[in-house]
Parts: sequence; structure tokens; C-alpha cells
Amino acid sequence: MNTENNRIEYKRQLTDNFEREVVAFLNYHEGGEIHFGIDDDGNVSGLVDVDKIQLKIVDRLKNNILPATMGLFDVVVERLQGKEIIRIIISSGLEKPYYLKSYGMSPKGCFLRVGSSVQQMTTPMIDDYYSRRIRITLGNTLSPRNELTFEQLKIYYESQNLRLGKQFENNLDLVTKGGEYNYVAYLLADDNGMSIKVAKYAGTNKVDLIENEEYGYCSIIKATKNVLDKLNVENKTYAKITSSTRLEKNMIDKTALREAVINAIVHNDYSREVPPLFEFFSDRLTITSYGGLVSGLSETDFFNCRSMPRNRELMRVFKDIGLVEHLGSGMNRILNAYDSSVFELTPNFLVVTFPFADGFSSTESNFKAPKHQSTKAPKYQKDFIVQESQILSLIEKNPRITQDELADILNTSRRVIQKHTNSLVLNDVIIRTGGKRFGQWEIIKK
Repeated sequence: MNTENNRIEYKRQLTDNFEREVVAFLNYHEGGEIHFGIDDDGNVSGLVDVDKIQLKIVDRLKNNILPATMGLFDVVVERLQGKEIIRIIISSGLEKPYYLKSYGMSPKGCFLRVGSSVQQMTTPMIDDYYSRRIRITLGNTLSPRNELTFEQLKIYYESQNLRLGKQFENNLDLVTKGGEYNYVAYLLADDNGMSIKVAKYAGTNKVDLIENEEYGYCSIIKATKNVLDKLNVENKTYAKITSSTRLEKNMIDKTALREAVINAIVHNDYSREVPPLFEFFSDRLTITSYGGLVSGLSETDFFNCRSMPRNRELMRVFKDIGLVEHLGSGMNRILNAYDSSVFELTPNFLVVTFPFADGFSSTESNFKAPKHQSTKAPKYQKDFIVQESQILSLIEKNPRITQDELADILNTSRRVIQKHTNSLVLNDVIIRTGGKRFGQWEIIKK
């Protein structure tokens, strides 16, 4: 177990003053993590009733710190050495200085991470942070339209077994301090003027445009899902025939593609009404988002997967509905599949370029088995396919269904269910998001 450092703090249990640790990380340029259930020496003691502690943490961070922190932290339950702990991932905030609500923007309320300790900020430091605070955010930018509806948003929340109450517009920070709809509300509304383009070119440049589709004028969540569906269709299977076997892979790594799409949409700077752009060429896919790196986030921080959400309100909603798993996890997944050269950073744009699978050729026709090989599936294979189809149907009805519940419904063992779900995951039919305890299944393709 690592020791405490500038980005990691250990706590045996939830304490009365843990908010100040969070404030210190919010004001620190790299953010940080607090691990509950681990002592100062890194020994895992574990926690009892983690669900209750999770709720307390979220409630306290929501109500005891200003400016609003929703979308800037993530609370994750993990299992270490057979014991449950809670890890809070905290992003560096854009609206520094953050402070304890009870003490206000004063040295008693403002803190900063210095090494592995928490220090009070001085009055000159507070004034300096406040003078550099970014005030032009989606949260305080007025919506171009006053009459907005959110039926699509409610459906997405209900699909996660979450209900939006009467105060959801305030709870999701969709209104300004004056009570008017902000630009976040505009992007999430059923009807808006935002559109995301997906273009397709015949060659390696922009000379021969063969397809230009727009996805938008609706909730940005629906637009995101439509773009993901479109790119999944375009992300065809490539093949390489060797002397002994046939290898297949997608043009672009599917996990990296999904994360890059969501990052481009969630972190785009919409203040100039410039949406992300997706462009297919004959040898690559280019994803362009407007805004460059967030002010205060260096290239080193970026490639070290430090999280500093430009649009914390959007980040919060995308996480609620399962499109985002953990803060900073998207970059990790992209860099697991590609090196940093796929990124191009400029003052105003962030461009991701995914080259198509090297050494593989497109295969859109069905692979035909040799004549001596039977194409008729044996009975056990048919049964296997039927059971997987049943599992998919149950997951579609209840994405949070557990393997034990699937086994009970299908009258089989958990081991058999695990075999089926592993097969579906390996074949990119489903993915598991959010971990074992609080996670859910997501169907990628049917």
C-alpha cells in the first residue's frame, strides 16, 4: 500500500472535519483522493455499512461546501484485502477558491493541499484565487430559450432507477442564481439548437465528402447515444489472415472510441456554440472538440489522467445515467489502447486521431467456411446462443440485475451465468460499468 502524498489522504473512518480535506483538493491544481478504511500507515482496516457512509459523504459534500461541488467528485466502493473501503476521487475545480459554507470565503473556510498536509489559505491567496476565478461557465450562462421541457432526461434517469423530483432543476444546477434556465438546461432539454456532425470522406483529406449527418436538436444525452450508435456502425470489423488462423479486430478499439466520444462531448466548450466534430477518413477517425485544455490543467496533468471537468453539471448528469463511470477513467482507457501521440493539443482545440487497425484489411462480406466444414451449429452451441439471448433480454429489462438473479430466473447455476456473461463481454455485446456492488450491465450491440 502506498503512503500518503500530495494527492492521496488516508482515513480510518469518516470524520467531522473531512470536508476541509475535500476543499483542499478542490483548490489544489491536481485534485486528489481520500481513502476511508485505511489508516495513516496504509493498513487496511475496512468499513462497516459502506452504503450508509456513502450517502453521508455525498450529502455533506453537497451541502457543506461552496461553490457547488456536484460533478467534481466521485464516491467509489472498493474491496481491498477482503475488506470494503470508500475512495473519494476529487477533481480540481474551476471556481476556486472553494470553501466551507459555515465559515465563508475566509482563512477559516479556505484550505489548500501542501504536500501531504492541509494548510489554511491566507487572505492574499484567497483574493488572488478569486480574482482569477473563471466566471463564464455553462452554469451561469443564460439559456437562449426560456420554455424548456425535459421528458427525455427524465426517461434516462428512470432507466437507471432514479427519479427526478419536483426540484430536479435546482438539484441538477439547471438554473442560475436568479432562477432562470442556464445553458446546461438548454443542452439537456428536449428541444435545442445544438447539433453534432459526423462527416465521412472518401480519401485521406476533406476533398471528397460522401456523407454528412447531424445528430442533435434534442437532449445532448440522446445526441450522444445517437453518435455512439453511428460510430459503432462505422467501426467495422477488420481481418488478418495468417498461415494458421484468422484474426479479427475493429478498425478502432471500441472502449477507447466510446471514451473519446463522451470526453469530447462532456468537456467541450459550448460558450461559443461550437459543438464537437467527428470525421471519418479512409485511414482514420478524427474527433475535434472546442476549448483546448481547461485553464489550470497542464499537458502533464492531462496525460497523467488528472480530472478537471470544464462542465461539472454535464459531468454529473452523464455519470448519473451511466455514460461516465469514474472521474478520469476515460483517459486511462484511451491510453491503455493508444499512446499519447493520438492527441493534438492547441490553445483552442483538442483533437484525437484514431488510425485504423494496422496490418488488417476491411471485411464486410461474411466469412465462408470451407466446404468440408459443417456450418450447422451443434445442439450445445444452439442452447448456448438461446441462453445468451435470454440473458440479454433480462439485462435489457433490468440493467442492474445480478448474476445470482439471472441464475435463479433461468434455473441454472451462477457458474453457467458467469460463463455466458464473460462470453458476451469478450464479444463486445455487453459491458459492465460501475463495479460489482453498484454497477450495471450495458448492451453495446444485439
